[in-house]
Amino acid sequence: MDKETPNIKKWVVLYPVYINSKKTVAEGRRISVAKACEGPTCAEIGDCCSYFKLPFAIEIDKAYPRDFMQIGRVRVLLKKEDGTPYNPDITSRKQLMLKVAEMVPRHPGRTKKQEPAASTSSAGPAKSGKHGKKKR
Repeated sequence: MDKETPNIKKWVVLYPVYINSKKTVAEGRRISVAKACEGPTCAEIGDCCSYFKLPFAIEIDKAYPRDFMQIGRVRVLLKKEDGTPYNPDITSRKQLMLKVAEMVPRHPGRTKKQEPAASTSSAGPAKSGKHGKKKR
């Protein structure tokens, strides 16, 4: 086994629900709606962590305790063993959530998904008139 594996338990846990703008505070959101992003995934959060040069581990088999249908979480190591941060801009869990929520909407996979949704086709005219019981 890797020497970092036992230490992963001490890493900061980041559930996608924490930064989801569609969730309420009671459902688990931890930052303001204005700063949160819509529907983040573990893969997007992991890509943001690698962009910020932070060690991370995605745990797909874990679920959010308040809502077990929300599957997946990301563990992130913010500080080295001597206490210095890996990224000087991110020293706390709250700063990590804010930075990741800011980066997720600009994720390359996300921008490609939104383009096909913009093209919508209009349906033909709907039939109108009386369609009921026949008169006797």
